[in-house]
Amino acid sequence: MSSQKNPGHNSKRDFLKNPVEHIDITSFDSRKIISSMEKMSFVSRETANAANIYNEMLKDKDCTIFLTLAGSTSAAGCMNIYKDLVKYNMVDAIVATGASIVDMDFFEALGFKHYQGSQFQDDTELRNNYIDRIYDTYIDEEELQMCDKIICEIANNLEARSYTSREFIYEMGKYLKNNSKKKDSLIETAFDNNVPIFCPAFTDSSAGFGLVMHQEQNPKKHMTIDSVREFRELTEIKIKSKGSGLFMIGGGVPKNFIQDTVICAELLGKDVDMHKYAVQITVADSRDGACSSSTLKEASSWGKVDITKEQMVFAEATSVLPLIASDAYHKGEWKNRTRKNFTKIFESN
Repeated sequence: MSSQKNPGHNSKRDFLKNPVEHIDITSFDSRKIISSMEKMSFVSRETANAANIYNEMLKDKDCTIFLTLAGSTSAAGCMNIYKDLVKYNMVDAIVATGASIVDMDFFEALGFKHYQGSQFQDDTELRNNYIDRIYDTYIDEEELQMCDKIICEIANNLEARSYTSREFIYEMGKYLKNNSKKKDSLIETAFDNNVPIFCPAFTDSSAGFGLVMHQEQNPKKHMTIDSVREFRELTEIKIKSKGSGLFMIGGGVPKNFIQDTVICAELLGKDVDMHKYAVQITVADSRDGACSSSTLKEASSWGKVDITKEQMVFAEATSVLPLIASDAYHKGEWKNRTRKNFTKIFESN
């Protein structure tokens, strides 16, 4: 009871009162800002160049555009951007962390929210209130566990066999068609528009907890995730594409996974080109040699990315992504693109 708490201590309700509002790139036109930034230097000019390369991808009718997501930008207010990139045919396939898709997008589709908080808050007090913190953003842990249980419920209703993360996320989209509290989630929008979503480290998220619960409840007959087959599936998209471009938010597993499709296709005896276009927005330092922070020029040495049209933008993504995406939306090159409907190529498999 409240009488048992020490004076001055916050309740959960005190912490979870200012929901994160997701930015709407259709509500403002950043074209003049981007064109002005072209004449500047530092990160401003990098951002403008990245926007121009992304518009080239959209203008190139032979280009398959892969969006990769790592980090917590979805929780921080960029969720509608990713949904709109799918809705307006500005990306053809997505490779993401499990957290971006499950803990953030699916979580909000169920009616839950992320909340503005503070990075200076006492984390012990947050833990006592069962609140998880992502820098200055809060999540209700009890709601997150409900998300885990719904993942388990979806799995319990599936045939006991192996699934790729793409297949399981498709089933999540099917579930949301009838059960979502918030419409127009990324998962549901991708489901409606035949845009496949891959999470190569799917179990590193609420999905992992839910699927462990599923297997615990069904020890002899249960579903599992086949990460090898999903690598084959993603490579199949690269093989079927005349050209390709990468629009990468952060680094991590999604970045490496999509770049590796070029090598995988070659090992399968297929003649494919390197990714022709590439934009990466990251704050990672390249000096530690890690893949997440490796430059796109470095990827060229592996035969993954062509260096003629690439741009690294060293910035925190929520600060520049809305400008790049709004510029592309209002320039309207997407209106001339034909949907690739890559989800359909797996329907007979």
